[in-house]
Amino acid sequence: MKKIVFFLIITSLSFAQIDRVEPPFWWSDMEHTDVQILFYGKNIAQNEVSVSHGITIKNIQKTENPNYIFVTIDTKNVPNQDFLFTFKNKNKSFTQPYSLKPRKEGSKYRKSFDSSDMIYLLMPDRFANGNVNNDNVASVIEKVDRSKIDGRYGGDIEGIIKNLDYIQDLGATTLWSTPLCEDNDEKGSYHTYGQSDLYKIDPRFGTNDDYLKLSTELHNRKMKLVLDYVTNHWSYNHWMMKDMPTYDWFHQFPGYKQTNFKTTTHTDTNASESDKNLATSGWFVKSMPDLNQKNPLVLNYLIQNAIWWIEYADIDGFRVDTYPYTDKESIALWTKAITNEYPNFNIVAEAWLYNHAQIAYWQKNSKIAAIQSYNSYCPSIMDFMLQGLFEKGFLKEEKQEWNAGIIKLYDHFVNDFLIENTNNLLIFAENHDTQRFNHIYPNVQDYQIAMSLLATIRGIPQLYYGSEIGMAGSKDVGDGDIRREFPGGWPDHKQNAFTKDGRTTLQEKYHAITKKLFNWRKNKTVIHTGKTTHYIPENNVYVYFRYDNINPNDNKTQNQTVMVVINNSTEKQTIKTSRFQENTKNYTSGKDVVTEKTFVLKNDIEIEGKSALILELK
Repeated sequence: MKKIVFFLIITSLSFAQIDRVEPPFWWSDMEHTDVQILFYGKNIAQNEVSVSHGITIKNIQKTENPNYIFVTIDTKNVPNQDFLFTFKNKNKSFTQPYSLKPRKEGSKYRKSFDSSDMIYLLMPDRFANGNVNNDNVASVIEKVDRSKIDGRYGGDIEGIIKNLDYIQDLGATTLWSTPLCEDNDEKGSYHTYGQSDLYKIDPRFGTNDDYLKLSTELHNRKMKLVLDYVTNHWSYNHWMMKDMPTYDWFHQFPGYKQTNFKTTTHTDTNASESDKNLATSGWFVKSMPDLNQKNPLVLNYLIQNAIWWIEYADIDGFRVDTYPYTDKESIALWTKAITNEYPNFNIVAEAWLYNHAQIAYWQKNSKIAAIQSYNSYCPSIMDFMLQGLFEKGFLKEEKQEWNAGIIKLYDHFVNDFLIENTNNLLIFAENHDTQRFNHIYPNVQDYQIAMSLLATIRGIPQLYYGSEIGMAGSKDVGDGDIRREFPGGWPDHKQNAFTKDGRTTLQEKYHAITKKLFNWRKNKTVIHTGKTTHYIPENNVYVYFRYDNINPNDNKTQNQTVMVVINNSTEKQTIKTSRFQENTKNYTSGKDVVTEKTFVLKNDIEIEGKSALILELK
């Protein structure tokens, strides 16, 4: 008799197994009230499903895989509470608890990042190792190997938290970390863009609770947290790849076919349908299967996961990887769903394109996109045109010609009329995917010019970790070389560049420039939202003004005006101030932000070669 009872218990437990519930919980009082819950377990679709507490099941969807069932419940006007799902097959049944949690006060209207912010971008594996005990974890494949350029080095969330004072002191107001969710690839997993579990922080970075701690620590400093979200692809080792919910959850040809990387096919009226399809349906690489957002189950999964992280970790904004590589109608629905839930939420799209119209196309309410009756609903885009100018070396062109030297920068801003909201452009000289700025320009003078530009032009400036101490690295060597360890981030480092005493004289020059400019910028609304007037460069010198009044010629006493002079020539230049009367007529002097030297505006201004002046006019 005992043996029979034991057998029944084992059978019941086997039958009742649920391996995954996603999202693991939800919240009351949300805009997204039709919550589609994925239940995963052996033959779970064979069951009838009911739910307690009078909650309505609006839909039950089964697929060709019996190990999945998608249950949509209506949470509108349902208070926060715990309840039970019951799964029944003939005379056998089991339950699964679920929760609606109370929503944080003010969550819906959270303030996101904007042009008043400076974003510090870091790659956690390469920034700082705060906890050596999580370097190697049994549940994930790849272990620490700092001898390999693309190996895991051991940086983690605790390392970021320990150095938040450094980041804040630098002038940063917002932190953007590359993805932190689990990436269980056999190699190259350190960058975490091939995620294998979208509800779990990679254990080599820490835990979900550690991520919550990071968010809290930032908010205690009145700083913001940007999550790097990937809508286009997952890891080949994602748990769903081993047992797909549907055949078309991922794009299959059948099997693998690489993208042609030509996302310009979205707008190309002459493009073939096969080229269009391959651009968005082809895989990035063999280790990153391409998600099919046209499948409603996939799209809703991504929408709910994104909202879940915002609510769970109190996220302040998204950067979205490979934005145009997805089906454009689907990514618009994804973006609109998130901004409907959080009306002030900013999302910046990685649209890696080198054409103003092509970039403008992907911003919300773009007049360019309207030509094709399209709206991405994405508030912000990355200014890759500007980054491309830095990478192509315009600062090395010391002689101005028709299309050489700093005239290229002027010509860039000439095209701002194509951009719907220039203040919501992410501006940067480099990031984790590009050539290091300090590799292209290995001197502090060019760095000061670049930072002076990023601190004063329209948009949201982003700084890549290590740039502020002159860190270099060549993409030609490999991506790992542009993602080096920050000196001082590991116990065996002999130098600690996180401290002033630990920085070399040269590193301190880089750091001091960065700190000065971006701490000055924090409270300058004239830079955040002011207008721009620029003048055609002469002798490789570019002059522009930022001002906060509607008309630069009116005489309002509260006007603020900043005059920026960029000398890209190696020779000292004399600037005839009389040329700029329309912007200077109401002022007598200007004080340089960096040197604090005062210039009298009725006199000509001398500027040293390869230098910048940022003058607050008085």
